Amino acid sequence: MSDVYEASADARSSAFLRSLSEYQALYERSLQDPQELWGELAKQFHWQTPSTGPFMQSNLNPALGRVSVTCMAGATTNVCYNLLDHNISENRLGDKVAIYWEGNCLGDSRKLTYQQLLNDTCRMSNVLTNQGVKKGDRVAVYMPMIPELVITLLACSRIGAVHSVVFAGFSADSLAERIMDAQCCLLVTADGFFRGEKMINLKQIADDALDRCREREKGSKGFSEPKCIVVRHLGVAPGGPGVPNRPYTPAKRPCPNLQTPWQDGRDLWWHEVMHKAHEEAPPVWCDSEDPLFILYTSGSTGKPKGMVHTQAGYLLHTAVSHRLVFDLRPSDVYWCTADIGWITGHSYLVYGPLANGATCLLFEGIPTYPEVDRFWQIIDKYQVTLFYTAPTAIRSLMKHGNEPVLRHSRHSLRVLGSVGEPINPEAWHWYHRVIGGGRCPIVDTYWQTETGGFLLAPMPFATPLKPGSATFPFFGVVPAILNEHGEEMKGEAEGYLVFKQAWPGMARTIYGDHRRYEETYFQKFPGFYFTGDGCRRDSDGYYWVTGRVDDLLNMSGHLLSTAEVEAALGAHPAVVEAATVSCPHSLKGQTLYCFVTLQAGHTFSRTLVAELRQKVREKIGPIATPDYIQNAPALPKTRSGKIMRRILRKIASGDPDFGDVTTLADPCVPSALFADRCRTTV
Repeated sequence: MSDVYEASADARSSAFLRSLSEYQALYERSLQDPQELWGELAKQFHWQTPSTGPFMQSNLNPALGRVSVTCMAGATTNVCYNLLDHNISENRLGDKVAIYWEGNCLGDSRKLTYQQLLNDTCRMSNVLTNQGVKKGDRVAVYMPMIPELVITLLACSRIGAVHSVVFAGFSADSLAERIMDAQCCLLVTADGFFRGEKMINLKQIADDALDRCREREKGSKGFSEPKCIVVRHLGVAPGGPGVPNRPYTPAKRPCPNLQTPWQDGRDLWWHEVMHKAHEEAPPVWCDSEDPLFILYTSGSTGKPKGMVHTQAGYLLHTAVSHRLVFDLRPSDVYWCTADIGWITGHSYLVYGPLANGATCLLFEGIPTYPEVDRFWQIIDKYQVTLFYTAPTAIRSLMKHGNEPVLRHSRHSLRVLGSVGEPINPEAWHWYHRVIGGGRCPIVDTYWQTETGGFLLAPMPFATPLKPGSATFPFFGVVPAILNEHGEEMKGEAEGYLVFKQAWPGMARTIYGDHRRYEETYFQKFPGFYFTGDGCRRDSDGYYWVTGRVDDLLNMSGHLLSTAEVEAALGAHPAVVEAATVSCPHSLKGQTLYCFVTLQAGHTFSRTLVAELRQKVREKIGPIATPDYIQNAPALPKTRSGKIMRRILRKIASGDPDFGDVTTLADPCVPSALFADRCRTTV
């Protein structure tokens, strides 16, 4: 039986939800009368016109027609207006700090109040409009974790444009693919940034991506190369104007070696166009189901999926879930360490917290630079009360022991959070005991890019916590566990995790490919949203997510497609075939283990392995670099030619129990690969 942790009576006394029975009553209300409950919650926001229909309408069964979800049909609003104007005019938060920014280097910091954020957002809105961007147009955003990134997202929202953020660690190929798929008319980026000691010439990567777009789309009807707005972040740029005025100051650590490529007529300096722009821009009112943003996530076919999130439902889901799951209070300082290039940064660093009028911390750096105590130093500096990070970060910091943590007070912490993958009990206990001093509840949250917001999560002062469990469903969310035949299993069970009804924040489609959306999430189990994850439910009704059951893997909290990695490996002239699986990793949770079959005349070597790793970095990005690459003269295949990945996973994890191999074309292949595993893994 797992340990159970409950908040003290003193801690519960001032919480929004104070007991499990209170949670259960509100959860039942969310199912029995969603119209009344969500209608009440929606009153905290501004609606230019009210909804004219039921709170939600949906069809999750492709056999009954097009899969569709609508929330607050007929309502019009503007998300940016709700995050900024409404908080300033109705909630009197103009002078409250919206964003504390902590740079990569010590001493590099800024802060923006809600009024300053509104002024800068309006100016950027006018910049976008002056460049011809209009409602419904797509804008690509490829930036480090700086305030200009948040300003760009809010400016797109203000004019009804659709932003598509690409993680700044992705390669030129990945950026180009996303720009072309979303047909973006403009790219916003920065000259460069430091990640620890390493300088990244972001503009050069962006230029390489735009070159690829131009080459691939040469002759395509209607293709127009996007314009590019560049933030001068590192402060050195040949041929540019003088040092920009505040608040657009460059980082305190300039980089004289950074050479920023420039194309006149296409490239524009952020500070120049912002200086000329007005500080007032009226919001463009959007329908509740108009797109707000596109965010790409890996697909099992290798082609990333552009998930489309819309206005009203996403705003409600992220705001309400953030407020309840973190028990948010007006005095809190909230820090989500996720990059805005991922859904966690969208939902629980930008949209949800700012909708609630929270003070948010935006951190550009890494946990171990310049010292391994950087996180704890920042917590004390800003008196962070709510801290939300990934199990990967927790495990990496555990390696350095307790002393770097204990040299800092951390007395301000009130609630801790975990996101990205299931947290192992050892890391949970260290997080609770050492970081939180044994007094801070841990909200272990389960959700996905596709879901927009939390699906499973505890209420910090109401839910008894079991280390490693995401506990119970969020309000309006109905989980189920199915067997292989699609039959729902009651009580204690283990199987496929699905959800039985729509919720406000779920993605509505895959950009440009609604059929793929239906096939990916609703075809296997019609009438249910299929997460792609396995799950077990214990005798107390707690949910424990057990990991991916498809061809995606969760590495350091980010989904990667094995097909995408295999395609990158196959692009090397020495490789005739590649197969990639996941294997356990003590730090990342999962890591990539790749098998490659070589063309005749090529020799497996350390040099080749280095070239293959570099190929993956170029095609996808550093985050996808394989830890293990093994020579595979033959792969375990059925007589029909299908690769038996089940066996490859056994080999990768060091398990010689292959199970039934009678269906293989050559039953000797698994043993041969296993025998070579240690010797040929480089």
